[in-house]
Amino acid sequence: MTSLDKPTTTDQDAQASKEVTEAALFEAFGGLRGMVETVVPGLLFVTIFTINKNVQISAIAALAVSLVLVAVRLIRRDTVKHAFSGVFGVAFGVVFAMMTGNAKDFYLPGMLYTLGLALAYIVTALAGVPLIGLILGPVFKENLSWRTRNPGRKKAYTKASWAWGLILLGKCAILFPMYWWADTTKFGWVLVALKIPPFLLAVYLTWVFLAKAPPPIDVFAEMEAEELAEKERKAAAAAAQSHPEA
Repeated sequence: MTSLDKPTTTDQDAQASKEVTEAALFEAFGGLRGMVETVVPGLLFVTIFTINKNVQISAIAALAVSLVLVAVRLIRRDTVKHAFSGVFGVAFGVVFAMMTGNAKDFYLPGMLYTLGLALAYIVTALAGVPLIGLILGPVFKENLSWRTRNPGRKKAYTKASWAWGLILLGKCAILFPMYWWADTTKFGWVLVALKIPPFLLAVYLTWVFLAKAPPPIDVFAEMEAEELAEKERKAAAAAAQSHPEA
């Protein structure tokens, strides 16, 4: 292999940055398991309702499977934040559906949450504090350093927030009209079908934007280095005082 064939340090750094970005996105958004836990309750609800048209049985089954998913994570001592958020979402859906007797209302809290989240992404991007940066900053150990010290990453986070906001708005533009005119079974299956693809598209675009951005500034490493330097300065000062003749 010639020197031209060997990967450069820049290429290696870029590859490492992409790998770190992939790992961070999986951690932040729950990965494959988190997606499954998001889809299963709604899928079970619409499947049971399609068969027996019973709102109560369908809702209780969806809530039960959500609780089982949380219990499995607790037993295995895994991260439970995504599973717990799913339980709360399903619980609100169950309450809505039980109160109104309308099976479509099982999905209404999640739809409202999606709309609110879409607006939050867009508003924070316009305000110069993109939400995706607030979410991923701690994951990358950069906290808010990207706001003032890393304009390339701030630009990437802004683009990603716009992508998330517009994709989620597009999803809402499909679901809310269907909520009013479609029958429950058709609406439920369309909603389940739209769970994963928009999410994957948003995650992919986020990965593209961040993979091309400058690497994050590890503020934790900086603080550790500063603490170490401070200890060395104190040690040197103490040594100088104990041996003044030196």
